[in-house]
Amino acid sequence: MELTVWRTFVTVCRLGSLSAAAAELNHTQSAVSRQIAGLERQLGVPLLERHARGVRPTPAGEVFRHHAVATLNEADRAVRAARDVRDGTFNRPLAVGATPSLAAGIVPEAIRGLLRRAGSIRWNLLPDLSAHLHHRVITGDLDIAVVTDAPPGLPHDPRLERRFLGLDDMVVAVPVGHPHTGIGPVHIQTLADQTWVEDNDGSAALLRQHAARAGVSARIGLTAADLTGKLALVATGHAIALIPGVLTGALRTGVTTIPLVDPPTRGIYAITPRRDPHPSAALLLDELATAFAAVGQTHTPRQPTEEDTHAAAPRLHDSVTETPRG
Repeated sequence: MELTVWRTFVTVCRLGSLSAAAAELNHTQSAVSRQIAGLERQLGVPLLERHARGVRPTPAGEVFRHHAVATLNEADRAVRAARDVRDGTFNRPLAVGATPSLAAGIVPEAIRGLLRRAGSIRWNLLPDLSAHLHHRVITGDLDIAVVTDAPPGLPHDPRLERRFLGLDDMVVAVPVGHPHTGIGPVHIQTLADQTWVEDNDGSAALLRQHAARAGVSARIGLTAADLTGKLALVATGHAIALIPGVLTGALRTGVTTIPLVDPPTRGIYAITPRRDPHPSAALLLDELATAFAAVGQTHTPRQPTEEDTHAAAPRLHDSVTETPRG
């Protein structure tokens, strides 16, 4: 089968239109139609169905599209690898993925260690949620990703190598001036009746599970689009939040942390593809292990700075409108 036809099919599925795919690929619409029809004859099943606004894959087409994307990504990697050998150099950038909290500190630190050891290496860093990063390593978009087993968990996949880096204790982020700062670890019961903010389902599940084990419930009254927004709501006194301990050293002004008694934890892992690993991935794995070990399993709460003191956030109150997540 011609991979060109596979690319045409994947493009049609992505755009949902034969005409749009033809324009992007610089083909005529009739040529795109002939390619799809020929592919359907080869496979013996219809791959597309028409609807009011264009086309969409049939169930068989969706299955084929999934495998076609993986095959095309692998083919692109093969071409790049062959050209690197021809040129006598290896120019493929190291594509690194990490969850937002890990991308805020530990991963950049590990990359700095990698560059000290290996010299100049082209690289890029993509923050995302663990499930998305896992998928992107499988499809070849990423060479390595640093992920967590926070709910809904981290699936096992035979196409990936997985290295455990350590456990991360969750802590509570609060505005500077919060009455419970500086008194050591606290029980979740002490904070459960305050307004909490969450930015993703995994962190919310950890919070609810931890509270339930203590026989209380945490009132998640606000939601944020991402980690930055979550910390902004904490800094301005609207809520408190459960955050990864590894983030403690990278907190914004106006936010400090409180350790919990028997805190919820999450495992931190680095995942890489079993096939065609990037030559620098193994070195980065070692640097990630070093960077995580330097943080340690016990995280020192961030201490307020002079700037924090001058810009201390107002104390939390119970008048925040409650908008629970569905």
